Amino acid sequence: MRSRRVQILMAFVLTALWGAGIYAAHANGHLRFLDRLEATLTDWRTQIRGVQRPPDFVTIVAIDDTVVKRGGSYPLPRADLARVVDTIVQFNPKVVAIDLLLVDRSAAIGDATLANTLATGPMVLAAAAIFPSASETIEPSSDGPLAALPQAERFLLPLPAFADHAEVGVVNVATGQSGSPLSVPMLFRTRDKVELSFPLRVAARALDKPLTIAPDHLMLGDRAVPTDADFALPITYYGPRRTIRTVSAQSIFDGTLSRAAIENRIVVIGASVAGGGDFYPTPFDSLMPGVEVVSTAITHLVAGDGILRDRRVRIADAFAAILLPMLLVGLLAWRRSALGIMAAAAVMIAWAGLNVLAFTHGVWLNAATTLAATVPPVAVFAGVQLWAGGRRTQYLAAKSRSLAQFQAPAVQEWLARDPNFLSKPVRQDAAVVFIDLSGFTALSERTDPDALREIVKAFHALIDKTAVDCGGMITGFLGDGAMILFGLPRAMPDDAARALNCAIGLHRGVERWIASLPPAIGNQLGFKIGAHCGEIVASRLGGSHQHITATGDTVNVASRLMEVAAQNHARLALSDTLLDAADFHGAPDGILTGPLLTQVRGRSGVVTVWFWRDRDGPGGQTATKAEMID
Repeated sequence: MRSRRVQILMAFVLTALWGAGIYAAHANGHLRFLDRLEATLTDWRTQIRGVQRPPDFVTIVAIDDTVVKRGGSYPLPRADLARVVDTIVQFNPKVVAIDLLLVDRSAAIGDATLANTLATGPMVLAAAAIFPSASETIEPSSDGPLAALPQAERFLLPLPAFADHAEVGVVNVATGQSGSPLSVPMLFRTRDKVELSFPLRVAARALDKPLTIAPDHLMLGDRAVPTDADFALPITYYGPRRTIRTVSAQSIFDGTLSRAAIENRIVVIGASVAGGGDFYPTPFDSLMPGVEVVSTAITHLVAGDGILRDRRVRIADAFAAILLPMLLVGLLAWRRSALGIMAAAAVMIAWAGLNVLAFTHGVWLNAATTLAATVPPVAVFAGVQLWAGGRRTQYLAAKSRSLAQFQAPAVQEWLARDPNFLSKPVRQDAAVVFIDLSGFTALSERTDPDALREIVKAFHALIDKTAVDCGGMITGFLGDGAMILFGLPRAMPDDAARALNCAIGLHRGVERWIASLPPAIGNQLGFKIGAHCGEIVASRLGGSHQHITATGDTVNVASRLMEVAAQNHARLALSDTLLDAADFHGAPDGILTGPLLTQVRGRSGVVTVWFWRDRDGPGGQTATKAEMID
C-alpha cells in the first residue's frame, strides 16, 4: 500500500511538471504546432456558437466584382475613389475608413481630386507594416510595456498629399498557423516609432474618446479594452461574409446608395474583388474579404463585445494545464477500473463543455495547450494502470487457481463474496462422508516412496473428482483417507442425496481403480466408506493458515461407520438417518443389506446401519483381509 502511494505521488508530481512545462514552452513561443490545433479548435467552437447578429455600427462599402463588371477597373482610379468618398461624406457618417493602400502616385488630377475630397470629412487611411522576415520580431533589449510589440522594419504610409488630410492606422492582421486571422494587433513599432492600428484609429475617432495605453490593456476614454499578448485584440467572427452590413460601391455610381446605410455610421471602404488577394479563411467562409475582418475588429472595439483573452484568462489556462491532468490522474488512481475511466471521461467532457460555454460567452480559454498538457500523462498513466491491472489480474488468477487446489468451487465463490465466511462457528445440518484406504500402512513399508506418492496422488484425484461432481467439499485429506462435507457454504435440501451418490460413486470408482493396479499392489489394498447426516458445527480453524472443518456427533458417527463396515465385511456403511434424508429406496444396480443395530466406538446408544455394495462389483460383498485388519 505504501509503495502504491509513493507511485501515485510521483505520478502527480510528474504530471504537474509536464503541464507546467507545456504551458511555459508554448507561452514562450515554442510548440508552434499547438497554434494550428488551437486555430482548428477555435473554428469548431465558433461554429458551435453559430452566427451572431453584429452590433449595427459599421457599413462596408465594397469595391466588388459588380464595380469592375460595369465598366470600372481595379485598382479603382483615384478620381472614382474620390467620387465614392465624396458621396459618402455628404451623408454625414461618423468616420470614413479607407482600407486601401494609397502609397503610389497615379494621375495627378485624380490624386488632387482625392486629396481635396479627404479634407471634407473625418478620415482614417490604411498603412502597412513591413517586417524583415515572415515572422514578426521583438527587440531583445527592449523593455517596458511596449517591448512586446511586433517590430516592423518600416511602415508603408499613404502619400503625404493624402495623409495630411487624414489619420493613419496600420491595417495588418495576425494570422494563425491555419491562415485564419485570430487577432488584430492594436499597436506596431519600428526602432523609433509606434503606430496605432487601423481599427483602433477608426474606433477612437468614431467614439471621440482619448486613447490610453496601459501595461496590459488599452483604454478608450473610461472603458477598458482587454488585449492579448503584444497588445493584440482577439477577434471572433459574427458569421459568413456580408454578415456585417455591406453595400456595393456600384450603388454610388448608380445613384442608389441609401442615406440610412451611411448616416451617423462608421463606413469602411475596401476591396472585395475576386482575385484581389485580400481574402482570408474563417470558420464560416473559405474566403472572407480583409475589409470585413478589419470591420469585425472595429465593431469589437466600438461595441465592447470582443472575446476576452487577457492576462487573467492566461492564468486560468496555466491552472487548467496543471490541475486538469492531475485531477484525471487522481481519478484513474482512485479507481483502477471502468468506474475510474468513466469518471475521468466525465471530467474531460465537463471541461470541454465548460470551454465551449466560456467561448460562447466571450471568454477564450486555450484548448490546445490544455489538451497537450493532459492527454500524454493521462494516457501514460492509464497504460501503466492497465498493465498493472493485468499483472494484478494474473496474480489473483494464480492465487485463485492455487486456492482451487485446496477449496471446493462453491467455497471459493463464497469466500470471494464474504471473506469473513465462518470466522465464527456455524451450527447447521449437513451430510458427511468418510473414506479410508485399507492396507496402505503395510504397503508403505515395502514400496518405494516415489511409487507410493503416485498411488496416493491417483487416489486423491479420484476422491476429488467424485466429490466435486457431487457438489461436496473436501475438508481435508487425512493421509490415505478423506472427509467430504455436504452443506457448505449453506445447507441444501439435497445434501443427503448428494452425499449418498458421492459415497456410491466412491465405492465404484475406488473398486475399479484398485482392480486396475498391479496385483502385487492391488491385492494388498482395500477401502471402507462411512456416511451419515445430522447437525454439525462448521468453523475455520488455525492461525495465519486456516482451514474449514466440521465437528460434532454427526462427524464422529460418520467416521466410526467405516469401522462398522470393516467389522461386517462390507465397504460402505450408511446410517438410516442418511437414507431417510436422501429418500433412498434402493437401486437396481446395487444391493442394500441390513438393518444392523450396533454401537459405535465412543458413543452411547445404538445406530441403525445399512451396507451397500455394487451388484456386479469386483469386490463382491466380502471385505478383504487387509480391510478387516487395517
